[in-house]
Amino acid sequence: MTEITPAPPHSALPAAVRAMRPRQWVKNVLVVAAPAAAGSLFQPAVALNTLGAFVAFCLVSASIYLINDVRDVEADRLHPKKRFRPIAAGELTARTALVLAAITVVASLALGAAIAPQLAATLATYWVLQVGYSLFLKNQPIIDLAVVASGFLLRAVAGGVASDIALSQWFLLVAAFGSLFMVAGKRYSEIRELGPEAGTRASLARYTDTYLRFVWTMACTAVIMSYSLWAFEQSGDSMLAGVPWHAVSIAPFTLALLRYAYTIDTGAAGEPEDVVLTDHVLQGLGVLWAVPVVLGLLG
Repeated sequence: MTEITPAPPHSALPAAVRAMRPRQWVKNVLVVAAPAAAGSLFQPAVALNTLGAFVAFCLVSASIYLINDVRDVEADRLHPKKRFRPIAAGELTARTALVLAAITVVASLALGAAIAPQLAATLATYWVLQVGYSLFLKNQPIIDLAVVASGFLLRAVAGGVASDIALSQWFLLVAAFGSLFMVAGKRYSEIRELGPEAGTRASLARYTDTYLRFVWTMACTAVIMSYSLWAFEQSGDSMLAGVPWHAVSIAPFTLALLRYAYTIDTGAAGEPEDVVLTDHVLQGLGVLWAVPVVLGLLG
């Protein structure tokens, strides 16, 4: 067992914050998807509920990250990057991390219940699935992909249930296959990045890069098809200045997915939030996609 010298007491607070991985909270912006797609995001009550859902998911995901890091502390100490995480580096004790995990999940469920019972149920489902993943499901091929992907899907669903917004079949298909696309791409990039060392991680050892390439390629195709069918359907009902803006949004949406797929193929998508925060071309395509979608909603 690797000996780690505990950090000085004064570093406990920043270490605790880093252990909650605030950089990864960008994933929780997915709660905006449902109210945005329904065109109701800027209604005051919906906006407030969506903000509450975002905060609640930040809290519950922080709980999961803490539990996961306690569970994987020994494996993380052997990883070239994860060994610098606060718990693996000895900056935060496992006991403190578990206490913080309990506090954050209780706070998340309380906030969710205050907004809508369905939101609290969604948060609880997310927490149970992700704890199960941390404890034993991560070693089950295919199941581990499904559980991690469900985390993205439940974030998208949460935005709808927080304000009682009906979720269309197209929205659920895009969210589900989009989640699988990101997760399979993440695994593929990790295999490419770690090379021979990938076999030391249980979550990667059972996969080949060719199988994961098949999964994320299939998922990407399904996302483009589902989104396109939704966009063409919407264009028939809402047009501004005679332009089918939802249909126009298909082009930047597809290019954004292809850009992200390129990042996956180069092995640089091991941390999806870093890709979103640092790839300016992807960000630009996101803006080009958002503009026609908003114009379509105004129509």
